[in-house]
Amino acid sequence: MTSLQHRLRSARWKAALVLGSVATVVAGGALVAATNAYAAAGCRVNYSAPSQWPGGFTANVEITNLGDPVNGWNLVWTYANGQKVTSIWNASYTQPAATVTATNLSYNAAIPTNGTVSFGFNGSWSGTNTAPTSFTLNGVACTGSVGPSASASASASPSASASPRPSSSPSTSPSPSTPPPGNAMAAVAAMQPGWNLGNSLDATGADETSWGNPRITQSLITNIKAQGFKSIRIPVTWGQHQGGAPSYTIEAAYLARVKEVVDWALAADLYVMLNIHHDSWQWIANMPGDRTNVLNRYNAIWTQLASTFRNSSPKLTLESVNEPQFTGSSGDAQNAQLLNELNTSFHRIVRASGGNNSTRLLVLPTLHTSADQARIDELTATFTALNDPNLIATVHFYGFWPFSVNIAGYTRFDATTQQDLTDQFDRVYNAFVTRNIPVIIGEYGLLGFDRHVGTIEQGEKLKFFEYLGYYARTKRLTTMLWDNGQHFGRTSFAWSDQELFNQIKSSWTVRSGTASSDQIFSAKASSITAKAVTLNLNGATVTAVRQGSTNLTQGSDYTISGSTLTFTAAAITRLSGSRAYGVNASVNVVFSQGVPWRINFLTYDTPQVSNATGTTSSFAIPTQFRGDVLATMEAKYADGSNAGPQNWTSFKEFDYTFAPNYAANSITLKPELFNDINAGAKVTLTLHFWSGTTVTYYVTKSGSTVIGSVS
Repeated sequence: MTSLQHRLRSARWKAALVLGSVATVVAGGALVAATNAYAAAGCRVNYSAPSQWPGGFTANVEITNLGDPVNGWNLVWTYANGQKVTSIWNASYTQPAATVTATNLSYNAAIPTNGTVSFGFNGSWSGTNTAPTSFTLNGVACTGSVGPSASASASASPSASASPRPSSSPSTSPSPSTPPPGNAMAAVAAMQPGWNLGNSLDATGADETSWGNPRITQSLITNIKAQGFKSIRIPVTWGQHQGGAPSYTIEAAYLARVKEVVDWALAADLYVMLNIHHDSWQWIANMPGDRTNVLNRYNAIWTQLASTFRNSSPKLTLESVNEPQFTGSSGDAQNAQLLNELNTSFHRIVRASGGNNSTRLLVLPTLHTSADQARIDELTATFTALNDPNLIATVHFYGFWPFSVNIAGYTRFDATTQQDLTDQFDRVYNAFVTRNIPVIIGEYGLLGFDRHVGTIEQGEKLKFFEYLGYYARTKRLTTMLWDNGQHFGRTSFAWSDQELFNQIKSSWTVRSGTASSDQIFSAKASSITAKAVTLNLNGATVTAVRQGSTNLTQGSDYTISGSTLTFTAAAITRLSGSRAYGVNASVNVVFSQGVPWRINFLTYDTPQVSNATGTTSSFAIPTQFRGDVLATMEAKYADGSNAGPQNWTSFKEFDYTFAPNYAANSITLKPELFNDINAGAKVTLTLHFWSGTTVTYYVTKSGSTVIGSVS
């Protein structure tokens, strides 16, 4: 989080790819050892393209050795449709033409009997992206059967051909769905998409229900799995369940409860990420002035957790600390030093505990989980020093802050908001992914989710998530949706905004078309005219425009010219019916890929406001909205200077300083607005509505009394 976001984060308690397979090819056959001493008797290759977009795709390749051990390998295949590998991880490659040769790196050269190695890559395509159907490994074609060792016709050593091959023990061989240790990129790709079980075990009250969510059930976990999620982040706050120095013992019942939830998730075949959560600001933040005690307490937690989860499935990952921050430090240099100490101490404790912890994937955050370049550089230095292939970097993303909370006039998902997203994702990609260090966006969402439902307009919200899912996919970033209970019902197992989730889920695999707006307004006081929106096709084409199950007629109801969709006056007249205020009808623009784009047709007139008297703690503008919807509000003094809090902008923060109440026909002005308004000064409020209409209103504060007027 940036410094502007810290107030929001501390106040809010913190309020996404189903990798749809494009193609899977399985081949097995003879495998020749790179040493040429003898040949193994069989192998299996799984090729899948779990993510594809116009002009590009991501592929995963898994090699399983069914025969004698191999030390050094290369895999060769040929594309039939001109596909090109553009970047690769966990292997090197050459591709002079249609044929690709992938070669092991130093750390994954050996493939034991029944062992598996994996690598992945991004590629380009046009026309058709047909998967390869045959592979050769070390010069021998895979045929799908285990044959006699090639050493029978060569002078292989007796030990190479005479001894039987031991079968792999179930306790040591990796699960088919679990990439082996040392293959962090593949494992993190398999974690996409992820979901956060927020505001439950991380609650800072007496138990997991203290922040209003019900007790976690196994049914909740299985229902999350059924939604298409592959991983679950389980935030846990430990401090209120921890004894005093020197042992700092975690309550046995609480630790058992956490393990129960973790085990439910693992049993559901989900990857799990477990962490230290709100302790970060409760007591870890005191580390600059209390280093010894904080570090001892932190180390005690991880010593106990490492012991508890030592033999848990490799699908359990551990995250050192959530959103690390420090109070009273001397600046960036000390912050970096303290976070490095926490991360390296965590790493040392977990690795030293043995068992599956010796190779378990460990997640390390940047300071504040920020994607600012300086913070990324600090974490990069820690990764370089640790030199451990089983580490994951993590940052959080809640969007361009003014858009995310609706301040400073950023009501739309515009070029600036989009650039902020691409810049942040590019920075972590360039710093980590290009070095084969996987990245998890451990939390993502919009800060406005935690407050008024209309803080970010629905269509702008959908465009944000459509683009986020697409761009994360192109940068191979695993995303974990932050959900504090406001998205997926903890007992209903239903989405509070199904349209939003449909967009998020679609973005995991494909782009969806959107438009410049999801609202078309017609003034009731005027004749209806044709209206147009600009389509963002995102590689798709329009296949239909539908009201319910009925297709509108192209030509008489709408026209499409390039990216402009125009609804005729006749169609809008029919859709508007009696022209009652508000939404009269909705249509769906259906595209050749992704989810449809809903457009509402609204009838409105200029909203009417009235005089009112109240107090700084309780004031509302009487408002007849007349079908319109409030977008934002400006506040200025008579001399044109900005009034109210955050006076670097005239546009005030939605819901923090003002909020519409459509049922009560009013717009509430909050105490936070009046706290920063000069006494006796007349403030001009400009109310901006989504129709494009503006309405002017005036307020004057005298002591605790507020007088509102239309003139």
